[in-house]
Amino acid sequence: MPANRRFRNVVRIGPVQVATYYDGRGREKHTAACTAPCCGFAMDYDSRAAAELAARTHRCAVR
Repeated sequence: MPANRRFRNVVRIGPVQVATYYDGRGREKHTAACTAPCCGFAMDYDSRAAAELAARTHRCAVR
């Protein structure tokens, strides 16, 4: 699988991946997305610290 060049600085914290990217207006954004099946958690943040905090405190809902 080829690496996605859009995201950089990708780290994994539990089941959540945190990455940095530039949005369509050239601003730096940070995203946290859960990779667990059927979870659906994904959020964008303005600061890396906020995205990492969300990743550390995320708990997948039991379905």
